[in-house]
Amino acid sequence: MAVKLRLQRFGSKKNPFYRVVVAEASHRRDGRYLEVLGTYDPKQTPSLVTLDEARALEWLRYGAQPTDTVKNILSKKGLIAKYRSDKTSQ
Repeated sequence: MAVKLRLQRFGSKKNPFYRVVVAEASHRRDGRYLEVLGTYDPKQTPSLVTLDEARALEWLRYGAQPTDTVKNILSKKGLIAKYRSDKTSQ
């Protein structure tokens, strides 16, 4: 079972709003998910991101692979650097 951290799209046409979710790679973008980690609103200036950082780090430690966009979001929050420093200290 390959697990990914990905965005799930909500909102109306030309007004996107996303949830950051943990889902199996074989499931559709807006299909089943395992857990909701937070939200991402790209329409606000600056983009609004709410994230459960502890759970996101835990899923990364379990081996979940973030998509490119989610990886950028996690990098801006500083979670990728924290994950890599935890990984090298073990």
